[in-house]
Amino acid sequence: MVAGGDHDKHKGKVLIREYEAERDLAGAEEVDRSCEVGTSGGAVSLFTDLLGDPVCRVRHSPAFIMLSMMKLAETAGPEKEIVGLIRGCVKTVTCGKKTPRSAGASVPVYTKAAYILGLRVSPSHRRMGIGVKLVEKMEDWFRSQGAEYAYVATDKENEASLRLFTGRCGYSKFRTPSILVQPVFAHYQPLSRSAAVVRIPPEEAETLYRRRFSTTEFFPRDIDAVLRNRLSLGTFLALPAGSRWAGVHRFLSNPPDSWAVVSVWDSMSIFHLEVRGASLLRRGLAWTSRAVDRALPWLRIPSFPDLFRPFGGYFLYGLGGEGPAAAKLLRVLCGHAHNMALAGSCCVVATEVAAGEPLIPGIPHWRRLSCSEDLWCIKRLAEDYSDGSVGDWTHSPPASSIFVDPREV
Repeated sequence: MVAGGDHDKHKGKVLIREYEAERDLAGAEEVDRSCEVGTSGGAVSLFTDLLGDPVCRVRHSPAFIMLSMMKLAETAGPEKEIVGLIRGCVKTVTCGKKTPRSAGASVPVYTKAAYILGLRVSPSHRRMGIGVKLVEKMEDWFRSQGAEYAYVATDKENEASLRLFTGRCGYSKFRTPSILVQPVFAHYQPLSRSAAVVRIPPEEAETLYRRRFSTTEFFPRDIDAVLRNRLSLGTFLALPAGSRWAGVHRFLSNPPDSWAVVSVWDSMSIFHLEVRGASLLRRGLAWTSRAVDRALPWLRIPSFPDLFRPFGGYFLYGLGGEGPAAAKLLRVLCGHAHNMALAGSCCVVATEVAAGEPLIPGIPHWRRLSCSEDLWCIKRLAEDYSDGSVGDWTHSPPASSIFVDPREV
């Protein structure tokens, strides 16, 4: 039994420490469950404003190796309680490009960047400065790892999150990519006979990405680790019908007039989402659309998936292509990914691209499920930066394309 004076002595005090899996797993999961994605709790969201109802992330356990750290906030005193947590990682990415006088092609300019994967504070302990303390402690770790920049993705409508990062922590609005979400129907998507889909092995995919996309903003230097991760389900190339795949080097030396590429990531094994609070009418209409689609698949009815219980999805990354028919070929690849997701019992296929991405017309999506303007905020951590001709990355104009690392979703 603890005297009341001891309780008063510790009241309001919170300690920030590193996460310990065996000791803290249950408490961290409870904080995660208490924070609904898309609300004012400061949570970083994947899907927002879905059907006008809150979306809740119900599970998140990273299943890959990356230089990462989790810190948590714990109340002081004898009855300790985890009331907040933050995740972050550090990696080397492209922040721009330069063209040396001695070389004809542009080369990437790399920087060490840190990404805040998620910030959670229990509803009962908000407005106590815990979020700021967690961010500051995580930034200290970022600096110790040599990170020059830190960035975070949040919802532009999340006023509490924006006040925290841009108002109190010194971040500035940086990029506004689009999250595009396509539902997975109960029928398979027919693929155009005017295109051939080829699956290429990770080593050839790595060569293709490094040769064609290494100057794309946020391109990860360790793309080989991403492509070889067990969650990466493959890289697929769409070529005009009749084209033959003779290896990546032959392709790069003599590519067809048009082509497209995409890689598929198994996000369902990392986390699940759930729509809560939907009306019975909406649930009934969604169930009816699925029932008709299953009974009459040849009609290809765009049925609404069951999002009202925990569901998962696949994430498309490394989207790109060249030529006048690139968008059409990308649409074929998205149809192929949809069919993979249907076979994998997923409910959605999602991707994130730059707002000005020229290939957006080739990405099927439902506007009601998508977010036209996600918000990425950035902060320069290092006093001396080494990103060459780019200067201070925080002031650079947005490019037409970005490379979204699936490990950060």
